[in-house]
Amino acid sequence: MAHSTTIFSQLLQLVSKHDFKRIEQEGFKPGRKPRSLTRWGQFVAMMFAHVSGRSSLRDIASQLGAQARRLYHLGVKGVKRSTLSDANHDRTAEFFESVFHHLYAKWSAVAPKKRFRFKCKLYPFDSTVVDLCLSLFPWARFRKHKGGIKLHTLLDHDGHIPSFVQVTDAKTSDIAVARRLNLPPGSITVFDRAYIDFAWFGSLDEKNQFFVTRMKRNLSYKVVERHEVNRSKGLTSDQVIVLTGAKAKECSIPLRRIGYRDPETGKHYVFLTNIRHLVAKTLCDIYHDRWQIELFFKWIKQNLKIKTFFGTSRNAVLTQVWIALVTLLLLAFYKFKAKLGHSLTQILKLLQLTLFSRRNLWELFYPMSSGQNARNGAQLCIDFA
Repeated sequence: MAHSTTIFSQLLQLVSKHDFKRIEQEGFKPGRKPRSLTRWGQFVAMMFAHVSGRSSLRDIASQLGAQARRLYHLGVKGVKRSTLSDANHDRTAEFFESVFHHLYAKWSAVAPKKRFRFKCKLYPFDSTVVDLCLSLFPWARFRKHKGGIKLHTLLDHDGHIPSFVQVTDAKTSDIAVARRLNLPPGSITVFDRAYIDFAWFGSLDEKNQFFVTRMKRNLSYKVVERHEVNRSKGLTSDQVIVLTGAKAKECSIPLRRIGYRDPETGKHYVFLTNIRHLVAKTLCDIYHDRWQIELFFKWIKQNLKIKTFFGTSRNAVLTQVWIALVTLLLLAFYKFKAKLGHSLTQILKLLQLTLFSRRNLWELFYPMSSGQNARNGAQLCIDFA
């Protein structure tokens, strides 16, 4: 039987230590060499907490201590609770943000392509609030008796992985972050009605960027062009409109208005877009696929340590959030590369049971008895179920 390192060690091999150290040397070089816990050791300990579902810093330290003989291949030693707490408090979380962006740029190339035929990139955009106890996190005041942070996320439809995340106070408006997005020309952004800003729509059109959103009911407009629709597909209207009233000064470009009635629920939707080259049903399907970002938020809150935090400082919270997102990218990359047919939840549960087992990571998901035909029919897109 071939020798194998632990499952956790094989999973961490997907993160290049060379790139990790290069990012540290380029912009986050510590003033003095750490005596015991390096940034890599901090990353491994916090990622272990996310994957295994640890409940506290003491729990992390004791569980890693129980596996002391298996830590060699991880490139770390045992960690003390107080040392890990100080590292999360003092070492800037921006380092792990840089690691996240580096890994996305490196791994997005292997993500499965979207189900639509058009070639331009598709990005659902939305935000979610993570509630925090105001007495423990006074810096995160949101309302009079409530605290929280907000994760503004741009999801890459290829693989349904986050391509851009900005963590702000919960009181930060969604549109303020949306205006700072810098997307490639020809890309399509899809978002809900919270992001309706006609001046922003005009700037997107000037940059040759496209959007799809839902229309508010009280919008004043004039129809300048009508197109025939296939009512058997649920379409009720396909019009070109121009805004009237005060909004006309903010957005002078013609917009496309599409009506659609969901045959399953009977609910009627009206969409706004500046896309003229795609058929109306495709635009309806694009907005329907925006639901993937809601599933993404639900998954990270239920499966990673996003709702409970090991430190109370802002830096400790951000460190935990960014390492959670790096952990998600790592799991997604392994799923893409190995072409696993398991859902992301199934992968995480199997890892939790065998994290320090010495066996081949591939055989964990595809036992030898059935491994010959394991790749047949493999599901490529992430399933957050």
